Amino acid sequence: MRGARPAAVLLLPATEAAPRPARRAPADRGHLRVADRVLAQLAARAVREALTPLVPGARRPKVTATTSHGTARLTLRLSLPFPADLATLTTTARQAATTQVESFTGTPVRRITILIDHLHPNGPTR
Repeated sequence: MRGARPAAVLLLPATEAAPRPARRAPADRGHLRVADRVLAQLAARAVREALTPLVPGARRPKVTATTSHGTARLTLRLSLPFPADLATLTTTARQAATTQVESFTGTPVRRITILIDHLHPNGPTR
């Protein structure tokens, strides 16, 4: 029914709006727990992206993570070329994993253990 007017209009008295609860400080709102496997996946991706230009064709890194008291511990299992500057490669992996996990999750990385599972020949073999 176009153009029809309402038969009655009901007017209700205005009521006071309920007071809004005070905003709680971020520290009082609870906490967010990031699963260990998420930390491991973030670290593995960061290591892979950091090492791929330096070590083409390397195996994917395997990473495990554990959290305790708000900090993370990572174990990186790497496959690296040899001969190569292993100190530089492991430092690059360590920095990439730490930066990625801390910047994405806010969880400080307290310790990183690096295990070199496999050394593969770099260049021609005899």
